[in-house]
Amino acid sequence: MATDTHLSAPGASGASAVRRLLLDNGALTALIVLVVAMSALSGDFLTTDNLLNIGVQAAVTAILAFGVTFVIVSAGIDLSVGSVAALSATVLAWMATSEGVPAWIAVILAVATGIACGLVNGVLISYGKLPPLIATLAMLSVGRGLSLVISQGSPIAFPDSVSHLGDTLGGWLPVPVLVMVVMGLITAVILGRTYIGRSMYAIGGNEEAARLSGLRVKKQKLAIYALSGLFAAAAGIVLASRLSSAQPQAAQGYELDAIAAVVIGGASLAGGTGKASGTLIGALILAVLRNGLNLLSVSAFWQQVVIGVVIALAVLLDTVRRKAGATPVAAGAGTPGGKGKQAATYVIAAVVAAAVVGAMSFLHGGSSASTTQRVGLSLSTLNNPFFVQIKAGAQEEAKKLGADLTVTDAQNDASQQANQLQNFTSSGIGSIIVNPVDSDAAAPAVRSANKAGIPVVGVDRGVNKADTAALVASDNIAGGKLGAKALAEKLGGKGKIVILQGLAGTSASRERGAGFAEGLKAYPGIKVVAEQPADFDRTKGLDVMTNLLQAHPDIQGVFAENDEMALGALKALGSKAGKSVSVIGFDGTPDGLTAVKAGTLYASVAQQPKELGRIAVDNALKAAEGKKVQKTVKVPVKVVTKENVAGFTG
Repeated sequence: MATDTHLSAPGASGASAVRRLLLDNGALTALIVLVVAMSALSGDFLTTDNLLNIGVQAAVTAILAFGVTFVIVSAGIDLSVGSVAALSATVLAWMATSEGVPAWIAVILAVATGIACGLVNGVLISYGKLPPLIATLAMLSVGRGLSLVISQGSPIAFPDSVSHLGDTLGGWLPVPVLVMVVMGLITAVILGRTYIGRSMYAIGGNEEAARLSGLRVKKQKLAIYALSGLFAAAAGIVLASRLSSAQPQAAQGYELDAIAAVVIGGASLAGGTGKASGTLIGALILAVLRNGLNLLSVSAFWQQVVIGVVIALAVLLDTVRRKAGATPVAAGAGTPGGKGKQAATYVIAAVVAAAVVGAMSFLHGGSSASTTQRVGLSLSTLNNPFFVQIKAGAQEEAKKLGADLTVTDAQNDASQQANQLQNFTSSGIGSIIVNPVDSDAAAPAVRSANKAGIPVVGVDRGVNKADTAALVASDNIAGGKLGAKALAEKLGGKGKIVILQGLAGTSASRERGAGFAEGLKAYPGIKVVAEQPADFDRTKGLDVMTNLLQAHPDIQGVFAENDEMALGALKALGSKAGKSVSVIGFDGTPDGLTAVKAGTLYASVAQQPKELGRIAVDNALKAAEGKKVQKTVKVPVKVVTKENVAGFTG
């Protein structure tokens, strides 16, 4: 919230006073409306566990957003904070584990990494005269790349002494929430009580006037972007602590959430306005929205639409407020008594929200409980036909057995998946099925479900360091070996090949690649001339394969770690596909099998995704009823070629 409240003139009607209160506090109003609406729509929303979940889920975004607030107040932008967060956490984990550096020194080095990235941004902007958008966009790429280089694309276990930042105090109060509050207070003090805070508002209001007034604008910008980097490092450490591992692909897209939180909170992208309290409210709005939509079983695809609409409406409300006569006031520059009025506004808002929410809680408390078994399914992504097939199989089985299945899409984001699993746990769901983005990162959330007595079933990938009732999976390593054997035999044991790798850091890519490499050891005549990631994506598979053909036009074979990349490679190969170049994919998706039938794709190491989904639901329901289930259920993989594709049922 970026403005102080201006009370109506004496004699104004009560309705007018309320209207003015709401308009002058647009973000706070939006948050109250969201909380009330979610409480009315879901009886699971208003529980202590779920409200604490919301705080935890808002923490990383809020900490990033506090740092971005400094930049936006000074009329800048920082798109690099997500990558800087991932890089800082990776540096900490790498130094503490691989290099044996004491944890406290590793923490200092991680924070220094964030500050250094911010200083580089500041130098490029202040002295290099680069636009903030371009400078921070470059750092976004550099930071993410360095994170992948240091980690070699694989998650690194976080030191236990630092992982406590992701735990709770007294068994109930989450440490990330405490860190968020502390960072928020620091932000408020810097903005409202320090010379650099006042400088931010001056620079954002009119940079040239600030310079003529004697401010050293260039040096101030260095400090502003360094602060943003410091807060990004803190956010990265908190995020990695929650996941018990540093993920090189962590916090992707979080920079947009951070900017959205600041703008929803009432700051202007033109600079000059913004407050810590508003930024916190903006982050809470995003967290409440995502949490509530999960609990309401809203489609993962529609969730993105709804979140975008709410962001637009929140900003439009702020525009209406401004047109209605409210005047933005910089933190620390309010009128006498303004802070008292602001505090009164928060107290009134809390009382109103508590009263309405309490009424909703009473209504839900009187409703009868459903006897339908509820199952939650968290998939690593739905932007891949393989996982869409798992979802379809799970839904068919749930419908057949009369169960209520809720499906969420983690979008290959381990932290988002952790949030979804926590939401399932707090909603009192009967059982959970998880297809982990990363086997280590899913562990803390699964352990929370274990403590709550909720059985968890892994599908396609297992969960490390946590108890799962069953694992329903194909063997990716065995599949990789089968792929190597099939391709090598097709080429007669000799030839040059390239490998299209999946999304860096994912267990599926690591395991399939490791299996393929192991299988190739039996064929020394096969030479791998290039390995490049194409992120399990068909378009990237096309682009990467096109580039590789420029450097290696004489290849005879391609192994792609999924069918989507293989199909992209077929497009790049054109008439060579299926003739002079043999391509093998992985997964046995419908499009992949169609290409096998056509003869352009030589083979696909086919899993049976629908069967995985069906068996997972069946085991989850049995586990919820206390029935015995097999600890490991292996669904066989099979190399499907043109000769046997007709008999493959998927």
